[in-house]
Amino acid sequence: MTTAAKDRESIIIRTSVTGILANVLLAGVKMIIGLIAHSIAVVLDAVNNLSDALSSVITIIGTKLAGKAPDRKHPLGHGRIEYLSSMIVSAIVIYAGINALVESVRKIIHPEEADYSVLSLVIIGLAVIVKILLGRYVKKQGEKVHSGALVASGTDATFDAVLSASVLASALVFVLSGVSLEAWVGVAISLFILKAGVEMMQETISIILGNRADPEISRKVKEILTEEPEIRGAYDLIIHNYGPERNYASVHVELPDTMTVEEVDRLTRKVEARVYRETGVILAGVGVYSFNTGSSEAAEIRNRVQQAVLQHEWALQMHGFYVDTEAKTIRFDVVLSFEVKPEEALAELYAKMKELYPDYTVQIVPDTDISD
Repeated sequence: MTTAAKDRESIIIRTSVTGILANVLLAGVKMIIGLIAHSIAVVLDAVNNLSDALSSVITIIGTKLAGKAPDRKHPLGHGRIEYLSSMIVSAIVIYAGINALVESVRKIIHPEEADYSVLSLVIIGLAVIVKILLGRYVKKQGEKVHSGALVASGTDATFDAVLSASVLASALVFVLSGVSLEAWVGVAISLFILKAGVEMMQETISIILGNRADPEISRKVKEILTEEPEIRGAYDLIIHNYGPERNYASVHVELPDTMTVEEVDRLTRKVEARVYRETGVILAGVGVYSFNTGSSEAAEIRNRVQQAVLQHEWALQMHGFYVDTEAKTIRFDVVLSFEVKPEEALAELYAKMKELYPDYTVQIVPDTDISD
């Protein structure tokens, strides 16, 4: 494990332990107040704090397992375990929300009058402040080390502060007016918990399925590549994620058809090192497109073909163009939008190429709009 990875793990664990201690303390105090005051809203708020503490425990376990060194069975490491731990955390939150909703509805059907003391109201107020501070701290640390689990926990803690404030408000309403909103506030809390759990689950599943690459990283990688004078364009960038801060990528670059293999090898090694140094992305594969040099006829054909291709709204980009005027062959790739069926688009493009260059053999490769 690299020094940066160790530092990241240390920050996640330290932050999670802080969250565990704070949530266990808050849960204990709220549980005592809730039981003494016969307040279902306060009891459910305490249960929510306990689920937050359990989530932090799972985050620690997931982080430790994800930090295991690569082995023969898992040569790219165990980083995706963090996403599995996030799913477990989401499931716990959803389960807590369902239980809270059931208990709240039960209290609506069979109400029980609460009995608050001034001390209990003060303590609940302090708990709101603690949750706000904890939420900001955890979220800030999560953003610092790019930990989805910590960011989610920090956001959840902020929501918890709002919910605790609503519990305090309902208690004050009861003390001042005698109107009991306990069970109804409990329903609101449970719905908030459920919403947070479902959103966390959806986000994690989306990552596991494979999100579109971060536009900022994609643009940075392509910018680094195209700063080399020999590279006319960078295309087909695919970034595979194997856990937080563990990105492997492949890309095609457009190079002059006069370059030797030795020159290409030297260039690709150079850009691979720079991309990793500046973005942390490992370029596992660099493919090559050649472009025509020193041929005005080839440039004219390219411009004509490009104009014909890009007149279609679903044709987002054309690249990898090469024409052999002696062998009479044309080849290029076209990036298609998700709004068109590839087979229909290709049929239309081949028909147009046949019309423009009937004597040429044309090869068109359809590409997916995978990165910015």
